Amino acid sequence: MFAKRMTMICLAFGLTATPISRAAADGGDLLGGIVGGVIGGVIVNEANKNRQTRTRTVYRSPSVSSAVREERRETQMALNYFGFPAGTPDGVLGRNSQRAIASYQVHMGYPSTGQLTEYEKDFLLTSYRRALAGGPVTNQKIAANPMGPKGLLSTYRNELAGVATPQYQPVTPNVMVVAPQPEAATPQPAAPLVNEAAAPDSALPNFMGGDAQASLASHCNTVSLLTNSNGGFTTLASMNDAGFALNEQFCLARTYAIAKGEELAGNVQGFTPQQIAAQCEGFGPAMKDQVAALSLKSQDEVLKDVGGFVLQSGVSPAQLSGTAKICLSVGYRTDNLDVAIGSALLLAVLGEGAYGELMGHHLTQGFGASKRPDLAMAWYEMGLDTLASGSPAVFAPGQPERSDLIRKAAFTLTGNTALDAGIAPGTEAKTLPVFSVNQ
Repeated sequence: MFAKRMTMICLAFGLTATPISRAAADGGDLLGGIVGGVIGGVIVNEANKNRQTRTRTVYRSPSVSSAVREERRETQMALNYFGFPAGTPDGVLGRNSQRAIASYQVHMGYPSTGQLTEYEKDFLLTSYRRALAGGPVTNQKIAANPMGPKGLLSTYRNELAGVATPQYQPVTPNVMVVAPQPEAATPQPAAPLVNEAAAPDSALPNFMGGDAQASLASHCNTVSLLTNSNGGFTTLASMNDAGFALNEQFCLARTYAIAKGEELAGNVQGFTPQQIAAQCEGFGPAMKDQVAALSLKSQDEVLKDVGGFVLQSGVSPAQLSGTAKICLSVGYRTDNLDVAIGSALLLAVLGEGAYGELMGHHLTQGFGASKRPDLAMAWYEMGLDTLASGSPAVFAPGQPERSDLIRKAAFTLTGNTALDAGIAPGTEAKTLPVFSVNQ
């Protein structure tokens, strides 16, 4: 046994000793090859191990069935119909759809999560189908409701809960009745848009104030129906009624302002939509002097007054800007034009000149202000010049010719032929003289 073991040791020694001695004789080439081969083998082995350890299993989410995708597409169509922009109905509930869902939830008083519960989804789709089935009757209900399609959604909710829905009529709270009718003998509740605490003890009679407090919401619903019957918005080439073209753009800007404010309100923590609306009501009384000055003073004077209000508010410009956008939405949604105009004035003086367009609309159309086309031009120019300087469009960014349309319509309405031709105000008188000199 011992002899056999010694024999094996000797054989092993002989096998290892021979290559080493040859390697030494050959200048170490063979040794380098052996070591290189060993290291190379180790590298290959490690690579194989890494390849094995890095192998991963990809789990693919199950494909969405066609029925689910179709339901999601109908959900997007319903959101768009009721005024919550979800984008193209493609059946994919992406970021735009989630924002639209959150706005819908805020409007209905649900938790703003961006994800629909079964009840919220069923109510939305049922309401959408009901509205489509209503045909012309649905259009009449939308036109009669200050909140438009969103108001129709609230009406359906009230009916489902057994709550009576008020019948909306154009609001003219400041008109004095000269010859009282018998049915008016019973005192009626004060209109919600009138702040009695801010009213003077002995108000002067007002026989001509109907236009200033007419319902912009009802007006825009009527404009929307006319636009649909005309096959779409007035274009620069098809414009034959400057006043109606401005009405369309006013109502379009109002819609965008409401949507933007509701999006911001959805990110406010700790306040319900009702609490936010209640706080925004304070904009009217707080800025009543500046809002009244819009119909009386030049743009520079109004901006100076509003600037003084901003300095005395003690609120940072960034916070005031966000608050003003939210309250602008509330003002238009609730038809409180003092709140809407006050908010728009704040945004204009805070450097967001695109909102100057809104003051131009109020002054040309007479909603919340006197009809003063002469004062409106400076506000239109503020908005148009802001866009011309490269600032992003606030209202209807998908309409490239919108600025030119507003410019032409506004200048046509006021009869300003120089501005209608695209000449900046005042420059026509400052052009350098040109003389033809004969040599």
